[in-house]
Amino acid sequence: MPKVTFSRKNTSFYRALQSSVDQYFSENNIKKNGNWKLYLKTAVLIPSAIFLYLLLLTVPMSILPGIALSALLGFVLASIGFNIMHDACHGSYSSKKWVNDLLGLTLNALGGNAFIWKFKHNIVHHTYTNVDGVDDDIAKSPLMRQCHTQTWVPAHRFQHFYVFLVYGISSFAWIFLMDFNKYFKQKVFTTPLQKMDRNEHIIFWVSKVLYAIFYIGVPVYLVGWQAWAIGFTFMHITMGLTLAVVFQLAHVVEHTEFEFAGTEPLQIENEWAVHQIRTTANFARGNKIVSWFVGGLNYQVEHHLFPKISHIHYPAISHIVKATCEEYNLPYHEFSTMSGALASHVRMMKELGKQPAAVLV
Repeated sequence: MPKVTFSRKNTSFYRALQSSVDQYFSENNIKKNGNWKLYLKTAVLIPSAIFLYLLLLTVPMSILPGIALSALLGFVLASIGFNIMHDACHGSYSSKKWVNDLLGLTLNALGGNAFIWKFKHNIVHHTYTNVDGVDDDIAKSPLMRQCHTQTWVPAHRFQHFYVFLVYGISSFAWIFLMDFNKYFKQKVFTTPLQKMDRNEHIIFWVSKVLYAIFYIGVPVYLVGWQAWAIGFTFMHITMGLTLAVVFQLAHVVEHTEFEFAGTEPLQIENEWAVHQIRTTANFARGNKIVSWFVGGLNYQVEHHLFPKISHIHYPAISHIVKATCEEYNLPYHEFSTMSGALASHVRMMKELGKQPAAVLV
């Protein structure tokens, strides 16, 4: 792993911001973890997923309703990931560790692995956001070029057209390929994976087997190979597309910044919190429907600065964060609508798909 460090010469921004946010919670006598709003989401989303799953397996239906309900199940599963798993794996769902650990396993029910995800996301991505060469979320790929320091290949000319097809198959790749790749290599991109104890190895294999039983074996037995294959495909396309788009709108949009970590040690000139501000963007802050379904991940700036605060509180503290950014003359990247952020992402992927001048023949 390339050595990357952040400047500690001036940390006044984050100290001031932390003080203001702590004051908000103290004055309003509010806990930083989830509250009834998050518990209500849990009570709606998990039973909804179970209901759709059972409906698809027990009620005879024609192909179009089956596709529609399978896609809806994929969307609900993505929302479980955004709302429940994400807070739990960050330790912000509850003040009780066992509750966070238990609900973090909803990721395993989606086909992933909570242990690997926590290391990949909480440690690597949240520390080295948009650092090419370290951040696995923008790892170089022959299909996608996500920042200017990555190698260009001719296929990238068309990436703004096919990128959503890649997003659509991303959950297939995540569950059936990338998890196993990280598990056997014991590495997340360039960073050695934290050592797994015996229990984590058991959880990894048991949950993968249970996933195969409940998402493949049982459906095939009850509805047949053809109906299962169609439903499973549309469920995953919807889930993968939803997950990928929401996370991409946080960092791979216009105005967000990137760093490159090569063979030499990289000293980033800003403190860690300023780096988060410069590499992250919000979208649709005023849209309560979007905020509800994406688990507050449209408040990515606030999330990256305060990952251990539940997303339920992000709308309130976003005003504090934005005001503090203005006070310290720092950018506060945001798009007023989700469609605006999506358009920015497409424009950026199109720009990154152009052949760099340095390699023009």
